[in-house]
Amino acid sequence: MRKFLQTYGLFVTFVVLFIVLAIWSPAFRNPQNLMNLLQQNAVNGIIACGMTLMMISGGFDLSVGANAALSGMVAAALFLKFNIPVGMIGGLLASGAVGLVNGLLIAKVGINPFVTTLGTQIITRGLIFVSTNAKPIYGLPMSYMTVGLGKIGPFPVATTLFVLVAVITHIVLKHTPFGQYVLSVGGNEEAARLSGINVSKVKTSVFTIGGALAGLGGLILLGQTITGQPQAATGYELNAIAAVVVGGTSLSGGQGTITGTVVGVLLMGMIANALNLLNVSPYWQPAVTGLIILLAVGFDATNKKSSQKQNTRGGGLLAKLGIGTKA
Repeated sequence: MRKFLQTYGLFVTFVVLFIVLAIWSPAFRNPQNLMNLLQQNAVNGIIACGMTLMMISGGFDLSVGANAALSGMVAAALFLKFNIPVGMIGGLLASGAVGLVNGLLIAKVGINPFVTTLGTQIITRGLIFVSTNAKPIYGLPMSYMTVGLGKIGPFPVATTLFVLVAVITHIVLKHTPFGQYVLSVGGNEEAARLSGINVSKVKTSVFTIGGALAGLGGLILLGQTITGQPQAATGYELNAIAAVVVGGTSLSGGQGTITGTVVGVLLMGMIANALNLLNVSPYWQPAVTGLIILLAVGFDATNKKSSQKQNTRGGGLLAKLGIGTKA
């Protein structure tokens, strides 16, 4: 039973909560509300996919929210001077550059990910406010709303992009050598280095990808508001970390799946949606997010202690039987 809960507990929780909310609230099970739920969590989901890769590699990024805002502001400014394609490319390049800087500082210089990404978060937000005088950018092309609020058939464009990102990152993580390198680096960095893996290159690449995905999330958010907001995506880094941790990715690295992250994103979004339907103050939602993070981390720590005890007992039994001992 314990093994079953460890493997499928998150999915079971998601299904049970969905059924309870669907029975309890007609507003929740309304098809329009469910479509809105998918659309509203697309940005967090895309950012969380990048965060999953970073956390599996043994790090995390506190600057993804600021990076998403940077992408949106750069894109908005370029929309007015040039056109939509140039703006989108510029936004992605800017966010990818911040991710690259994070990766180089962590992998090459050796600065702790917490300190590095906290520093770049503050610098990025500061540069956005200084360069814009903390003023929004208005007058963007209304056609760009398609990216944030448009639909492809019955499905929102934002949700479709989230699905594409999730599928691609899942394939990269599970079915490519690079994905195996990421898992190896997060599991045991020194062993990965001794086996010939370029640890610095892997870490730099992971943070660059994470920065670019944060930028993509910022572009979608820009399409939903059709206004460049300097304070956009505030707190999104905590939402992404919460979804990834709830999805089963270990804080110590070396373990995690994109599938779990997707379920974690939807579970967090479903809880937020239920709180809104209950007319709970939005100020309580960060508290709920923090509580979920603590519960998920506590569950992860408990599982690790249990595994360590089992390994210790197994090692002691093997020693008693004379297996694995030196002659």
